[in-house]
Amino acid sequence: MSASGGTKAIVAALSANLAIAASKFVAFVITGSSSMLAEAVHSVADSGNQGLLLLGGKRAQREATEEHPFGYGRERYVFGFLVSIVLFSVGGMFAVYEGYEKIAHPHALESWYWAVGVLVFAIVAEGFSFRTAIRESNQIRGSLGWSQFIRRAKAPELPVVLLEDFGALIGLVLALIGVGLAIATDNGVWDGIGTLCIGILLIAIALVLAVETKSLLLGEAAGKETVDEIRRAIVDHDSVAGLIHMRTLHLGPEELLVAAKIAVRHDDTAGDVARAIDAAEARIRKAVPIARVIYLEPDVYSAEAAAAGPDPLATPGGPGPGSGSTAH
Repeated sequence: MSASGGTKAIVAALSANLAIAASKFVAFVITGSSSMLAEAVHSVADSGNQGLLLLGGKRAQREATEEHPFGYGRERYVFGFLVSIVLFSVGGMFAVYEGYEKIAHPHALESWYWAVGVLVFAIVAEGFSFRTAIRESNQIRGSLGWSQFIRRAKAPELPVVLLEDFGALIGLVLALIGVGLAIATDNGVWDGIGTLCIGILLIAIALVLAVETKSLLLGEAAGKETVDEIRRAIVDHDSVAGLIHMRTLHLGPEELLVAAKIAVRHDDTAGDVARAIDAAEARIRKAVPIARVIYLEPDVYSAEAAAAGPDPLATPGGPGPGSGSTAH
């Protein structure tokens, strides 16, 4: 993901949510609708979340230090996880509480046309934000479906904005339905039911975000396509005879650690091995520019082990040729 694409989507969402939040609070004061209050708090929470994402992106750009030698790229994951907590507590749980209170103590809406007008405006504004997030995501998701993109994305910003905007649009429709039924039946219980549904929706989205960002925090490997490119770049069948095993880890959305054991021939000199490692590192960085931290460990290539088949070099993490005689 390009940082500029994620930032553009965040700024569009932040601008929309600030305007929407202000209009919803005005409508709540005039109408007394709990759906409007829940939606207003939801928009405030979303605005705060976008602020957290921008802050995380800024802090992640700090230079590496002795205490954090691999840099601060994972701060974007930390702030993405904080977003899920805010959405769950401030957005979801508050809406559930408000919905319960309105169902238990219903009252008729006042000046209902304010609520309807604000909801229609909010749907238009959120639709603009959602369209921006979709357009930016389409530039990088390739052939992946939307669920796959959200699950596999290594940068948290676009999936977060996509899910927030999607949840906001569904929530606005639920609020509009609740307000409409409350107006039609002159029964404020429907307003409370709409609010309760909004809260349940927000909690569900928050849980999905928490699961996905938790996985990123724990550390995820590169995608299959990236791993295949690295493997092809390492082995040139000349100075590097094969790949014994390899591990990759995202240090941040745009920084990858590569650690691999490579097979060299037994009669290679120390100079030959050093040149082979340097050349392999150069090929990896050319094929996958985000591979910025690379550790390659040479091991002696065994023709007998390679000929025994199935090819041990093709098994990641499996026993490799000459695995008992590592050259350091």
